[in-house]
Amino acid sequence: MKKNLIAGRCGRALVGAVLALASLAASAEAVVQSVSSTVQGGAEVVRIEFSEPLKAVPAGFAIQAPARVALDIPNAGNGMGRNTVEINQGNVRSVNVVQSGDRTRVVLNLNAPAAYKAQLQDKALLVVFEPTAVASPRPGAQPMFAESRNTDMLPLRDLDFRRGADSAGRVVVSLPNSQVGVDIRQQGQNLVVDFLKSSLPEGLRRKLDVSDFGTPVQMVTTTQVGDRVRMVIEPKGAWEHSAYQSDNQFVVEVRQVKADPSKLTAGPGFAGEKLSLNFQNIEVRALLQVIADFTNFNVVTSDSVTGAVTLRLKDVPWDQALDIVLQAKGLGMRKTGNVLWIAPKEEIAAKEKLELESRATIQSLEPVRTQSFQLNYSKAADIAAQLTGGAGTPGVVSARLLTARGSVIPEARTNQLFVTDIPSKLEQVQDLITKLDIPQRQVLIEARIVEASDTFGRSLGVRLGGSDQRGINGGDPGYSVGNGNRVALGGSYDAVSSTTREQNLPLNSSNTSFINLPALAQSGYTPGTFAISLFNAAANRFLNLELSAMEADGKGKLVSSPRLVTADKTKALIEQGTEFPYQQATSSGATSVSFRKAALKLEVTPQITPEGNIILDLDINKDSRGETTAAGVAIDTKHIKTQVLVENGGTVVIGGIFTLEEQDSEGKVPLLGDIPALGNLFKTRTRTSNKKEMLVFITPKMISDKAAAR
Repeated sequence: MKKNLIAGRCGRALVGAVLALASLAASAEAVVQSVSSTVQGGAEVVRIEFSEPLKAVPAGFAIQAPARVALDIPNAGNGMGRNTVEINQGNVRSVNVVQSGDRTRVVLNLNAPAAYKAQLQDKALLVVFEPTAVASPRPGAQPMFAESRNTDMLPLRDLDFRRGADSAGRVVVSLPNSQVGVDIRQQGQNLVVDFLKSSLPEGLRRKLDVSDFGTPVQMVTTTQVGDRVRMVIEPKGAWEHSAYQSDNQFVVEVRQVKADPSKLTAGPGFAGEKLSLNFQNIEVRALLQVIADFTNFNVVTSDSVTGAVTLRLKDVPWDQALDIVLQAKGLGMRKTGNVLWIAPKEEIAAKEKLELESRATIQSLEPVRTQSFQLNYSKAADIAAQLTGGAGTPGVVSARLLTARGSVIPEARTNQLFVTDIPSKLEQVQDLITKLDIPQRQVLIEARIVEASDTFGRSLGVRLGGSDQRGINGGDPGYSVGNGNRVALGGSYDAVSSTTREQNLPLNSSNTSFINLPALAQSGYTPGTFAISLFNAAANRFLNLELSAMEADGKGKLVSSPRLVTADKTKALIEQGTEFPYQQATSSGATSVSFRKAALKLEVTPQITPEGNIILDLDINKDSRGETTAAGVAIDTKHIKTQVLVENGGTVVIGGIFTLEEQDSEGKVPLLGDIPALGNLFKTRTRTSNKKEMLVFITPKMISDKAAAR
């Protein structure tokens, strides 16, 4: 009896299966037998084989995000025994075949949106995609058009520009072979194409001005960049591009984007899959169910949602369509996971208010407990101020984290916090302390201030003098000028009086000099001199000549190297110098002693970036004592204040001052100093040149351990 029962059940199941197949065969004239993909002439072709030829090309539509093409085939079934066929070739990832009643939908999942064309061939349906590998790849993929398979650099053969259909600009490149790697990407308003492991012949290194072709492309520039050839295409206006390669020819096509006035654009923040809706006086609840079926979201609709709506939307993101319906009917939405709760806004607000009040009531009744927190790197008082909403950091006031019943006690000796509050707040305090109580990274900043000087000075001078001692020695002084008159010469009135014996003064070099223009000292050194005297045999008449010259050349370098260590985002200061006193009048009329500082100062605030570089806010002073005036000591100041970004361990010159001072001077006796050649005995010449240069070098280094700090 049991065996007969089992046999009866099996027989009925077998009969049911046969009847189902018979029903399927009767209702579906064509059955999908296989799906395959090939590449023909650079275009991807998906071939769908049926058991019977189709009567007409099925209708279909394309979706941009996610990229897919759907074809609806009436009176057809799925005979493959599976619903998904993995392709993973070119732009096609997979094909889904889903049967619903007497209708079968074929969905082609793509890596990037692409134009297609469907056609019939015997018992097969061919879906041909235009060769476009430039469209945006799936998330996470590289923007590479084709990988390079060449081992050697090969030269490009030709480069041409043409005008295509619909005023499109076509850049045609002849490649050396089909193995050249191509990387194409949009960079700002330009389109950049890189041909990997390629060289550019001299004849193709040019800039093409193609603005007269009437296409979006204005300029095409091709250059050699390392081991690749870079082509920069500069379009204008709103444009879109596509690219394809056929054998050794690579084509980039740039066309103008034509606005469709009947197509709504996605608003800001909407990124859902696009859909089209056209309903007349449809119930809101039914419309929400349609959107739920399209998005696979679970929708819970409140009983108070009523009414109808009429709308027509074409190619609108589903989240924007839902927002339009909600705004039109005064509804609100709350999302939890993949569940959407839709209700009137007043109902949602009332429910949220009730939840908040219930939560506050529970908190006010929940028992409190005390927990201690040990701090390692932060001060307990600073963390306590942040928990209670006090001013922990000067100028910064934080919000209170604890409840009204919560309290905190900082203990400075052991650097602990004792917090009393409900358990949920204690967990938040624990999370906050975990994030705040961490060691700050430190930075060593080293500055080198180099001051170099180069001085040069030259001075030439002369002293000329003479004396006549014949009158002093008992002879006739001076020289006869006729009629018993004589004339005496001397360097001064006293020398002439001594020569004529009007007075008894000694004749020496100070009062017998006619010309006294000696060389000047340079850099603190005394000039060298050379003297010669011309006198008669009796040694009572003298003509003295002294030449003096000085040349000084000096070079000097002063290096100041302040350095300091500080924490990240913490200002640090190091200073060394001298304070000079000076008298200053007070308001009462009395005088007081004030001080003026001349110091070497380095003030810096470092900030470590996520990339490991260091931003420095620098303020550097290099002061020195200047002239002493009646009002006090003057201060010579060199000051730099700037902000720089430096790599870790790198050195940058943040500023420099270069001064050059040149001076030429000449002193001479009028008329005599202008005599050619001989006039040099009546003049002195001085030339000085001073060069000074100051450079400031900064080197920041992150300190990762204690050894680096030492």
